[in-house]
Amino acid sequence: MRTIFFACLLMAGGASAADWTMQPGSSLGFSASYQGEAFNGGFGKFTPVIRFDPAKLADSRFDVRIMLASADTKNSERDDLLKSGDFFDSKRQPEARYVASKFRALGGNRYAADGMLSLRGVSKPVVLTFTWTPGAKPVLDGTASLKRLDFGVGSGDWTDLDLLPNEVKVKTHLILAPAAAPARK
Repeated sequence: MRTIFFACLLMAGGASAADWTMQPGSSLGFSASYQGEAFNGGFGKFTPVIRFDPAKLADSRFDVRIMLASADTKNSERDDLLKSGDFFDSKRQPEARYVASKFRALGGNRYAADGMLSLRGVSKPVVLTFTWTPGAKPVLDGTASLKRLDFGVGSGDWTDLDLLPNEVKVKTHLILAPAAAPARK
């Protein structure tokens, strides 16, 4: 009886997708333009919890928390504006969150994660398309496109789309390593 119980536990454990932790060299960035001039930025603080296995898409999950005050475009005036109430409102809403639990294979090593982005108290669907490069330290490279005004990012004069277009591109590069197995008691 005990053998059957342990065999069931092993089979159940083997049915899950693999858990991964972010490694140094990973990044989460964005690009947009202001008065026709493109600019790039990134978030210095974000925490992805990744469960992914190309052979077990139904068991996969992304849960990414992004600290909005860590936005950096290498321009202090723009960075202060991004953190203000007109844009991210990072004092009142310090975190954005992306959660995906539905995944599709697009062919080769390309996938799509159908998730929800929560930003400034608004949740909207966002599709992240990504490549998965397997190995001892897999690499996930992804892109998404979103409309900032859908999330209330840019109020007042900043709703003028001639000044600041609505579309924002998001890009992520995650270097991953297997997550440590939880300690058994």
